[in-house]
Amino acid sequence: MAWAILLGLLWFPLSNIVGGEPRKLAIAETPADNPLKGLVPYADAEIERFPHSLEFDYVRLADVMTGPNTFDWQPVESRLDTIASRSCQAVFRVWIEYPKQKTGLPQFLIDSGVKLTHWKDPGESPPIQHFTPDYEDERLVAAVERFIAEFGKRYDGDPRLGFLTAGLLGEWGEWHNWPREDLFASKKTQLRVLQAYEKWFKRTPVLLRYPAGENNNNYEANSHRPFGYHDDSFAWGTLDTGKSDDSWFYMNLVKAAGQAALDKWKTQPIGGEIRPELWGQIFDDKPEQKQAQDFAECVQKTHATWVMDSGMFEKKQSASRVQRAAEQVRKMGYDFHVQTGLIERQSDRDIETTLTVVNNGVAPFYADWTLELAALSSEGLVIKTFPVDWTLTGLSPGAVPRSWKSTIPAGAVPALTRKLALRVIHPLANGKPLCFANAAQNADAKGWLTIGTLPE
Repeated sequence: MAWAILLGLLWFPLSNIVGGEPRKLAIAETPADNPLKGLVPYADAEIERFPHSLEFDYVRLADVMTGPNTFDWQPVESRLDTIASRSCQAVFRVWIEYPKQKTGLPQFLIDSGVKLTHWKDPGESPPIQHFTPDYEDERLVAAVERFIAEFGKRYDGDPRLGFLTAGLLGEWGEWHNWPREDLFASKKTQLRVLQAYEKWFKRTPVLLRYPAGENNNNYEANSHRPFGYHDDSFAWGTLDTGKSDDSWFYMNLVKAAGQAALDKWKTQPIGGEIRPELWGQIFDDKPEQKQAQDFAECVQKTHATWVMDSGMFEKKQSASRVQRAAEQVRKMGYDFHVQTGLIERQSDRDIETTLTVVNNGVAPFYADWTLELAALSSEGLVIKTFPVDWTLTGLSPGAVPRSWKSTIPAGAVPALTRKLALRVIHPLANGKPLCFANAAQNADAKGWLTIGTLPE
């Protein structure tokens, strides 16, 4: 009996290592194609020229809405499936008018008498034909509402769809008809479109082109609504220059829209498009275009998560430009680092895992993706996975580290387990893994962050 007690006393402190010191996990760079962030090419671009996880595409409303209550979703399906086949998610838009292309107004609305105004911009050389529908026609507005409802029922939360830009109104679906702003949708029409998106899209983020507060003369107030923004003159018309002629620049509009717009990035994503004149060269030490604004500062001020850019994809770029672009892209959006990890075996042989994680990026992660732990063999094979109730959403840059803790019952741990690892489950089965800014990311198993060795 005495020997049994002695053995028990000897065994207890070896098994119960509660109070052990957390181990610091080395930091490392994240890939430029981490999910739901970074540079976004058009879907038909030469995609191998720069790493990315998002691709942009759009369709004409006329190609999808075939009647007042009939829809052909094949054009959307084919685009989303093609993008997903490349392990990417889509930034998507639906348009009604697009300069130099035939109208996207559904034929049944044309047949019903919805007016189309044909006009040419005298500032274009040669002048380009534009086709603007009557955005105040009740038949058109009601059709747009029905479309958004059916679109939302079918695609809200679809794993192939990363972000949706509101589209539908204005040239390119960018909510303006400059210089014929007299033809653009009224606030009344805008409000109905905003309300439809708010009702039917609860999971997939919807982004608007222009921030607007209560006193905006041209746009229905949107800063209080659950939408993000996209700055489509990024790094050209982004930063506040202090010049009155630049009042349309993005940060000026955000400030004018009030505190809710300034805080928008905390809950809703910010995207956009690098101004075409700057494609590619914006990542040079000294861009040729004098109006170019500092890309890094634009990212910091806007808290941008993604921006479209064709420059890095339209032709093969120099190695130095690619390197600089990758460095800048890594600083966009979220950037999670698991700072410390502690794996403890309790007296009852349960495994308790405690981690701390921080966000070193400029924006939160907006998708509520699931995380899980895994038991790894000595060969790095995933033997078994364990669900956890941890989340990445709402972890803002500069916030105090978030603590995660989970207990795995002793009997649930396979005998061959040597290490524990962590991953974020991508809802797209073949989606690119979300990588933590840790040296142990992918060290033993692709897509997994090795936390540490299982204690005996």
